[in-house]
Amino acid sequence: MNIISVAIIEDQEEIAEGLEYLIGDSGEFECSTYSTAELALHAFEKKIPDVVLMDIGLPGMSGIECTKILKSKYPELPIMICTVYENDEKIFNALASGASGYILKRTTSASLAEAIRDLRNGGSPISAPIARKVISYLQPRINVSNNDKSELSSREKEILQLLSEGYRNKEVADALHISISTVKTHIYNIYQKLHVTSRVEAINKAGKLR
Repeated sequence: MNIISVAIIEDQEEIAEGLEYLIGDSGEFECSTYSTAELALHAFEKKIPDVVLMDIGLPGMSGIECTKILKSKYPELPIMICTVYENDEKIFNALASGASGYILKRTTSASLAEAIRDLRNGGSPISAPIARKVISYLQPRINVSNNDKSELSSREKEILQLLSEGYRNKEVADALHISISTVKTHIYNIYQKLHVTSRVEAINKAGKLR
């Protein structure tokens, strides 16, 4: 079994220890904790973790600002926001900064472990209450059309809609009765046409197009 190294960036010691306990007991994850963004950035210069769990309300540099810096330095590093914040501004600022997922701290240990695995495998785990906010924000906008968006084929628009609803590649394939490799090809084409590099960016871009 491959061990997944998880960096927990959380300033409240009890919460950091709680998260470490929740996911560290299985032996599947190796955790390191940092109380500030600055400490994490310094440590990552020597060793980059497989995934990052990022709090937003950190002392000094915020989790959102830290996410921006990490994604600029390590574009492939998957970062998941783990916070108590559920307001729209925090959610969309976090996703716009490059976070690949957004979960709430009240998430169960089983769900947290699954979210980390999903994140490591290229997924974008989002807690249900957050997903509903994202969907409600995007639904009125997903069918908008401009020069970028109009380049998408009808099939690509279908896939983009399903991605915005939280579907994974296999679920998209099942829903549209096509192969996973075909889904991946369509997603690649969507990225190219929208000039983005991740599904979160694609959904975000689609939401902004009018």
